[in-house]
Amino acid sequence: MGSFSIWHWLIVLAVVLLLFGRGKIPELMGDVAKGIKNFKSGMSDDDAAAADADNSKTIDNTTSQPVNSVKEKTKKS
Repeated sequence: MGSFSIWHWLIVLAVVLLLFGRGKIPELMGDVAKGIKNFKSGMSDDDAAAADADNSKTIDNTTSQPVNSVKEKTKKS
């Protein structure tokens, strides 16, 4: 029961060829390869976008005037 004979595999191959046709199988494999390539490029784009987002979240703590002096100037006006 565990192993199949050569006739079994020939029948399976014949059925697959009848269902998909001779030229359809390479076309399907090409589409699968394109899908994998697009998935990998999409994942690398997501990683790059996440790295850019992490870098843009930093806060610039350098100010030209202390906060208290800005408040005092607005009170005087």
